[in-house]
Amino acid sequence: MEGTNPVNKKLAAALSGGAVLVLALTGCGGDDNGDKLNSWAKQVCDGVQPQAKKIEAANAAIQKQTSDSSQPAAVQKTDAQAFQDMSDAYKAMGAAVQKAGAPDVENGEKKQKAAVTELNKLSSSYASLKSQVEELDTKDQAKFADGLKDIATELNKLSQSGSDALKDLEEGDVGRAMAKQASCKSASAPASASATTS
Repeated sequence: MEGTNPVNKKLAAALSGGAVLVLALTGCGGDDNGDKLNSWAKQVCDGVQPQAKKIEAANAAIQKQTSDSSQPAAVQKTDAQAFQDMSDAYKAMGAAVQKAGAPDVENGEKKQKAAVTELNKLSSSYASLKSQVEELDTKDQAKFADGLKDIATELNKLSQSGSDALKDLEEGDVGRAMAKQASCKSASAPASASATTS
């Protein structure tokens, strides 16, 4: 089993990075904003929080499946389900940002559309990873390990992509408004914790 373990741990570490990205939507503390913007931020944060928890749970499931005794078939099943959950969560986040409409800031509509596009793209990417995991040969440990390595590489790319549009969306007043929402604050804590796990 030695062949799959380091790779699976790498996969778990890469996934942790991806989980943090989505919670970039939480911003940092700041000043009062208009009621309109606060209302928008509350709607987005309330929509994002349950999905962030779903991603955190998927992340935890993969982390748990990195023990020395993990069998390829069990890893495959866990990872496939986790990627499906993450795909669903990103899609729901995109829908939440879409439903909230454009934030009441300069270029708000452009930023909102870019964020929705990125979230939907991430959803598709995780769905694709699920298919890749399901196609891995669990009977050949070496091939399985190589396949996981490729997936870990993809995960690293995913954790880097997507962040730009989300960062763009939460710049300035939007970020400050989001930081004041209880649901965004509670969404950010677990991600920071999982980011330190490797």
